[in-house]
Amino acid sequence: MSTDTLTKDILRGGQFLVKETDCEDVFTLEDLNEEQKMMRESTKEFVDRELWAHWERFEHKDYAYTEETMRKAGELGLLSVAVPEAYGGMGMGFVSTMLVCDYISGATGSFSTAFGAHTGIGTMPITLYGTEEQKQKYVPKLASGEWFGAYCLTEPGAGSDANSGKTKAVLSEDGKYYSITGQKMWISNAGFCNLFIVFARIEDDKNITGFIVENDPSNGITLGDEEKKLGIHSSSTRQVFFNETKVPVENMLSERGNGFKIAMNALNVGRIKLAAACLEAQRRVINEAAKYANERIQFKTPIINFGAIKAKIADMATNAYADESACYRAAKNIEDRIAIREAEGNTHQEAELKGVEEYAIECSILKVAVSEHVQHTSDEGIQIFGGMGFSADTPMESAWRDARISRIYEGTNEINRMLAVGMLVKKAMKGHVDLLGPATAVGEELMGIPSFDTPDFTELFSEEKDLIARLKKVFLMVAGSAVQKFGPDLEKHQMLLTAASDILIQVYLAESTLLRTEKNAKRFGEDSQAAQIAMSKLYLYRAVDIVIQKGKEAIVSFAEGDEQRMMLMGLKRFTKYTNQPNVVALRTQIADKVAADNGYTFD
Repeated sequence: MSTDTLTKDILRGGQFLVKETDCEDVFTLEDLNEEQKMMRESTKEFVDRELWAHWERFEHKDYAYTEETMRKAGELGLLSVAVPEAYGGMGMGFVSTMLVCDYISGATGSFSTAFGAHTGIGTMPITLYGTEEQKQKYVPKLASGEWFGAYCLTEPGAGSDANSGKTKAVLSEDGKYYSITGQKMWISNAGFCNLFIVFARIEDDKNITGFIVENDPSNGITLGDEEKKLGIHSSSTRQVFFNETKVPVENMLSERGNGFKIAMNALNVGRIKLAAACLEAQRRVINEAAKYANERIQFKTPIINFGAIKAKIADMATNAYADESACYRAAKNIEDRIAIREAEGNTHQEAELKGVEEYAIECSILKVAVSEHVQHTSDEGIQIFGGMGFSADTPMESAWRDARISRIYEGTNEINRMLAVGMLVKKAMKGHVDLLGPATAVGEELMGIPSFDTPDFTELFSEEKDLIARLKKVFLMVAGSAVQKFGPDLEKHQMLLTAASDILIQVYLAESTLLRTEKNAKRFGEDSQAAQIAMSKLYLYRAVDIVIQKGKEAIVSFAEGDEQRMMLMGLKRFTKYTNQPNVVALRTQIADKVAADNGYTFD
C-alpha cells in the first residue's frame, strides 16, 4: 500500500452520505493489478471446468460432487486466499479475497454456499479470534481443504435474534472441558465438515460463547437428514444435535460471553462477501440470456431486437454494473482501513476486525441491494428464455431458485435494512459521522428561497453529481426529522426505517456507479465508456424514482400540516432533473452493446 493511501483521509463508514468522494479515490474492477487478473482468470477456469460444465449434477443433489469440487478448490489454493501465510494461506488483501469469492460463486449456488460457509464463517472466526495454538492446530487444515468447517449459530427459536439461543455449555467439575447440549439448524456443510464453530450459553450469561468443536460422532454429535430446499440442492444443509458433547476448555473461542460479538462481526464480512457472490451469478445469467436472445428467432428476427427484450437486458446489465461498482469500492475501503490499522501497530486480527466493522453500514447496504438484483436478474433471465426458462433443462430455473436464499442468509434483508440506518444513527451519536450538522443545514435550506439560476451542466456527469448530492439531502431530511420526532424509539418504527434505508441504498449504489464511470472516462476516454455512461445515467434515473416513492411514503406517515407540506416540497426540489434523460435511448444503447458482445463485458 502506498504512503499516500496511509496518510490521506479515507472516508469512514457511512461518511459517503455527508462528504464528497473524488472519482480518483474509488477502486474499480478496472484497477485490478496483474496478480489479481491472473487470480480471476484461474478462478474462472476452475469454475468453467469443474462447476459450470456439470451444473446439472448440483441440481440432482450430488453432495459428494460438491465435496469433491471443494477439495479441488483447496488443492488450487482457492480456499486459502484470505488466510494469513503463517497458517498455510496466501494472505491476500481484502480486494483479492472478494475477487475470488465473486468469480467462484456464479455457476451454482450449491458450491458457492459450501465455499462461503467454509472460507468465511467456518474458518474466519478462528483466524480472527483464535489463540495462536488454535490457529496453528486448525487453520492450515482448513486452508488446504484437508478439513472443512461449518458454523452453528441458528436454532429453531433463534434466527434473527441470534443471541437468544438455548444451547448450553456446562463446565465439568474438574474444569477441563465443557459439555455442550442443544440443537442447531440450517447448518451448511454439516454433512461433510470436520469442525464446527458452535455458539452456546454458559450458565445464565447475557451473551453466548463461541467454541471450536471437532466433528466426532462418538462425542454426542448426531446429524439430521439433508434438508429439502427450494434451491442450492447440493449444498449439504442439516440439523446438528449436541448431547453432552465434551469440548476442552482450550477450545473456547475468544473470551466467555464474546460469542455474540464474534457472530455479528462474522456476519459483517459475510454480508459483503455474499454481495460479491451474487455478482458473477448475474453476469452468467446475462450472458446466457444474451446468447439465447441473439439466437432465438421469432417473427423472422432475433428477439434481442425487440424493445421489450432490450429493456430487460439493459436493466439486468445496469444492475450488475452498479453492484460491481459499489462492492469493489467498499472492498478497497476495507482493505485500506486494515492497512492503516496495521501501520499503527494493530495485529492483523485486530486490524481486519476493526477494518470490516468500520464499514458495517456499507456491508448491509450491499447485501440487500445485490441479493435483490440477482433475484430480479434471474427472474428476467427466465422471462427472456420463455418456456425454456421454466424448464429444468436450462440453467435459468436453477439460477432463480439458488438466488432466493441470498435475501435470507447473513441476516434477512429486512434486518439489514434496519441495521444500515440504525448503525448510521449510532455512529452519529458517537461523533463518528456528522449527521446533525448537514441535517440542520438541509432544514435551513428548506426554509430559504430556492435558487432559480440555470446551472452549467455541460461537463460529463455534472448534473448527475448535483442530483446525487440532493438525494443525500432527501435522506438527511427524512432521517433527521424522524430521529428528532422519535428519538431512541425510532427503532420501533420499522416501516420508516426501511423506507429511509431504501433511500440510503440507492444513494450509495448510484454514487458508486457514477464515480467508477467518471474515473474510467477520464483515463480511457469518454468514447470507450459510452455504454457505461448510459448505465450510470439509467441507474440514477431509476434510483431517483425509488427515492421519490420512499421519501413520500415516509414523510406522509410521520409528518403533518405545514411540516409535511414543506418536506414534500423539499422532496420535489431535491429530486428534480433540469434535463430529463431519454430512458429508451439509454436502454437501447446498453442492450445493443450487450447484444453485439453476446454477453456482459463490463467487468
